[in-house]
Amino acid sequence: MRRILFALLLVLPLLAAASDNDIDKINGAARVEAGQHAGDVSTVNGAVEIGAGAIVKEAQTVNGAVTLGERAQAAELSTVNGAIHLGTDSKVNGDVDATNGSVELARGADIGGKLSNVNGAITLDAAHVAGGIETVAGDITVGAGSQVEGGILVDKSSSWFGGNDRKPTVVIGPHAVVKGTLEFRRDVVLKVSDSAQIGPVKGATVQTFSGANP
Repeated sequence: MRRILFALLLVLPLLAAASDNDIDKINGAARVEAGQHAGDVSTVNGAVEIGAGAIVKEAQTVNGAVTLGERAQAAELSTVNGAIHLGTDSKVNGDVDATNGSVELARGADIGGKLSNVNGAITLDAAHVAGGIETVAGDITVGAGSQVEGGILVDKSSSWFGGNDRKPTVVIGPHAVVKGTLEFRRDVVLKVSDSAQIGPVKGATVQTFSGANP
């Protein structure tokens, strides 16, 4: 009995420390202050805000935006209804997913996994995505100097109620690089800078442009 009690006394502080490091809410914003460390950060109805230079594991919400501050780091980011913003020089080791919402990557932002959504614009400003970009109805702008590995996929809608008939616009900016196949399973407008580098294109016709913008 004494051995069991002693073992429990050893384990309980570790469990408490692990749970105390997480931030889990139902209503209201979940925040991690600048420079702080935390475990998983989540809420159901509210925003998730990770301050500059902070380090967290997974950051997620259902109804709300997710903001990763400049130089902050996370394992994964996700929201169902809301936008995601990655600040300057921020880093996500895994995937970033916003089902219904836009995704913006500031200069130097880095995603180690896949970047995806269903509805909402995806914008990269001299940023990097290692695992490819996927959307159904969102516009995509791979801004000047950005790099994407794993290609781009614009998929057709799987909704029983039909998809959005508007053609998404995909822009590959000056000196941007997209490695892998650019595959389009629905009609899109594809505009590619004459100084960009892209992989094979399936399902769309490239419109080449010069200058900073099409």
